[in-house]
Amino acid sequence: MRADPARTPNRRRAAAVADADCATAFQAVALGCVAAIEANHGSACAGDAEAVHQIRVAITRLRAAVAFFAPIVVDAEWLRLKKEIAWLNGPLGAARDSDVVVEYSRRKRYCAWTQRMIGPRLDERQMRDHRRLVRCLRSARTQRLVTALAGWIRRGAWLERSGRSQNKEALQGYCTRELGRWHKRLIRKGRHLKTLGASPRHRLRIKAKRLRYMLEALKETEALRGRDEWQRLHRPAKQLQRTLGDLRDLQRFADHADPSPSANGKGAKTHPPAYRHRTEKLLDAAIAAYRDLKNAETT
Repeated sequence: MRADPARTPNRRRAAAVADADCATAFQAVALGCVAAIEANHGSACAGDAEAVHQIRVAITRLRAAVAFFAPIVVDAEWLRLKKEIAWLNGPLGAARDSDVVVEYSRRKRYCAWTQRMIGPRLDERQMRDHRRLVRCLRSARTQRLVTALAGWIRRGAWLERSGRSQNKEALQGYCTRELGRWHKRLIRKGRHLKTLGASPRHRLRIKAKRLRYMLEALKETEALRGRDEWQRLHRPAKQLQRTLGDLRDLQRFADHADPSPSANGKGAKTHPPAYRHRTEKLLDAAIAAYRDLKNAETT
């Protein structure tokens, strides 16, 4: 017997999304982030660099989701949890930065320069940063944080304050408005990308990353079902974030060089090989991604 088109799973899901409230969507995204933290915890404690990275990604996705749904979810408990997340993010960030710098140092093009200009201290720092991270991850404080996050997402006071049972807002309408605002803000902040300093360029990268992560998360919840114009933002947002991230990583790697004459030596370069060419290439790629993001149609 032929199925009634109005009763197919896709139609039912689309109808559910149309009526979904933002609180439910936030819970789906945020609980996925907590699950990712828990899934990678053991491997990160064992020194797995990719697991450390995935925990950082999960935390960034969670913070992006809170920022996106801020009028609905931010409350006093989140402000407390936010401070705890910042505490954990410190050693996570240090370990991740050490992993990235060591990875750069082992590339064929940089090996000789690293031995001459930096020496063995990168590996020592990586080991120290990972030991500090493991202590934090295994601590009761981290366990309390993860438990508290899950509890706050599922049954926090923000649920009552949002009045979800009386005042549900259609998810697609909210997403359209907020994504449009985030897109415009990103374009405004990146107007002078070519001449931006390191700090504003880093903040621009964070905004691009948050836009990318929310587009990915909302697509998974079908909040943007049938809205291909928003998905066209994803590729340039991801490219902008990645190229600015690669530029930042390369500059941080170069900053580890020993500036003393004994290390530098006559005729030795203080920057890694082809540093200027590579940084210019990355900046050009970031500018191209920004241009694509600016020209993307969202209306």
